[in-house]
Amino acid sequence: MVLPHPDPGNPPSIVCAVITLSDTRTIADDRSGQLIQQCLIEAGHQVGFYTLLPDEPPCLVQHLTQLAQQADLDVIITNGGTGVAPRDTTYDAIVPLLDKTLPGFGELFRWLSYQEIGSRAMASRAIAGTYRGKLLFALPGSSNAVRLAMQSLILPELVHLTRQLQSSFS
Repeated sequence: MVLPHPDPGNPPSIVCAVITLSDTRTIADDRSGQLIQQCLIEAGHQVGFYTLLPDEPPCLVQHLTQLAQQADLDVIITNGGTGVAPRDTTYDAIVPLLDKTLPGFGELFRWLSYQEIGSRAMASRAIAGTYRGKLLFALPGSSNAVRLAMQSLILPELVHLTRQLQSSFS
């Protein structure tokens, strides 16, 4: 839910969920999940939920379904599992759930990544869209990729995209 904000120079606070998908990380060493949370908080947003899950599609789908039912939550950001390795299944789990995709997110992310890491950027299956009235972003697990997506794409448009999505549900 976007909280009303009397000062137009100060954007409203968006409530977000953060999910890290990894078979090897723990909450203690989840740098990318921690970075997403830090970026959100520093931008004046709230982290209403955080968890670390194994890269198992049924587990992710169950959590996304539960989070989509929370009226006070606006955005879900996942990280991990967007590559092409056999255990990278986040993209495959999320795509069938999306009501609408935001193809520009993945395109821009890969273009910006290409400028940093070259042709390896083509292996990213980062994606964004809407799911049951929530914005959903799926980022790679790399901290550098998370920083790039958060700073260059997600944070600059988070309030605008959330407002647009909410206006379609009012």
